[in-house]
Amino acid sequence: MSRRITLYLFCCLLTLTVAVSLLAQTQTPAAAAPTASPEKKASEAATPEKKPGVPEDPKKHTSLGLYATAREAYDMWQKDKDKIKILDCRTPEEYAFVGHAPMAVNIPSQFMTYRWNPEKKDYVMKDNAKFVEQVKKVFKPTDTVLIMCRSGHRSAASVERLAKAGFKNLYNIHDGFEGDKVRDKNDPNYGKRMKNGWRYTGLPWTYDLDPNLMYLPYGKGKGK
Repeated sequence: MSRRITLYLFCCLLTLTVAVSLLAQTQTPAAAAPTASPEKKASEAATPEKKPGVPEDPKKHTSLGLYATAREAYDMWQKDKDKIKILDCRTPEEYAFVGHAPMAVNIPSQFMTYRWNPEKKDYVMKDNAKFVEQVKKVFKPTDTVLIMCRSGHRSAASVERLAKAGFKNLYNIHDGFEGDKVRDKNDPNYGKRMKNGWRYTGLPWTYDLDPNLMYLPYGKGKGK
């Protein structure tokens, strides 16, 4: 009798051992997800996340952080023409001879000096010392003003000058009137401003001059 009990207990112990072994095999923990190398983490930390709507070119950034493409600016103006103002801060020559948005007020932030810069291969520019003063005669610091230049650099600088004077709602139209240059050397339009911008986007523009919108520092009287 005792032999039967011993044999029974032995079989039970063997069955339990096998069951525990099988259970352990089915519950093997999943492999841990691979971790990024320290070099990759450092690289990710060094690369700032690009925010939607923020231009890539740092020269187009402003302290107010308000940006619009030419298309977005036009859509904003279309929705509220009484409250949305558009300021063209290019030179009067650009405004008159390159063309302009028909609703844009021209107050230049800089003037051409007609001196040549051989390094930049461009005219030397000088600031309009009365720019802020002249803008204040047309717009209030509480107005929403969308500022445009050729391609977004001068307009960004204009935003900074006006922000220091108390303006709060200033948008940089960061592709400007003419837009950025095509950088693809295989493109037949390489080096030309045919990538974006008010004119290239197909928005309304004109050569027609309205004395109420032009830059006329000497008034609207007859020229001599």
